[in-house]
Amino acid sequence: MASRSGGRSRLAAGLPAITADQVVTAATALTREHGLDGWSVRQLASALGVWPAVVYHHVGERDAVLEAVTERVVATIPLPDADLPWRAWFTELLTVARPVLRAHRGVAGRLARCGATVPSASRIIDRGQHVLARAGFGDEVVLAYSVLFSTACQLIAVEDDRHADRHAHCDQLYQYAITCCLDGLEVRLASR
Repeated sequence: MASRSGGRSRLAAGLPAITADQVVTAATALTREHGLDGWSVRQLASALGVWPAVVYHHVGERDAVLEAVTERVVATIPLPDADLPWRAWFTELLTVARPVLRAHRGVAGRLARCGATVPSASRIIDRGQHVLARAGFGDEVVLAYSVLFSTACQLIAVEDDRHADRHAHCDQLYQYAITCCLDGLEVRLASR
């Protein structure tokens, strides 16, 4: 293991200083390998070759690190073209979000429990609500968006909790549930 020193002593040893970005990158890598709840700050510090105090100094307590990992992962979810019809837009979004979230076990569960509160989620929320507003959902835009994104996150979180591999059953259940949500919202939209 590298010298477990931080700041000035790393520089004195000829090692570059640790940055917040390096801490989050290492935490994201541990999340890919062990899941969001499968590593400790001590393990993260060890992976960086520093003392846990260095992690706390650069990012904060464990919850702050988890929030930063969630931010990093959500930022990688690609947004569909804003000009797509609402149903196609959400089908594409929820299809491409699933492998990103599944690759980082536990992030979907955090989103389901805490909501999409990380800054990178606002681009998804804003675009999704705009697409729904344009489709005519009116005062139900927020609820319609929440039903779709929350359902997706909850289904992915269940897969994560079961440590389910990508079996056909999981794929079918996910697609079926999303399709049912979209069908229900389409009927609701038609009745407005």
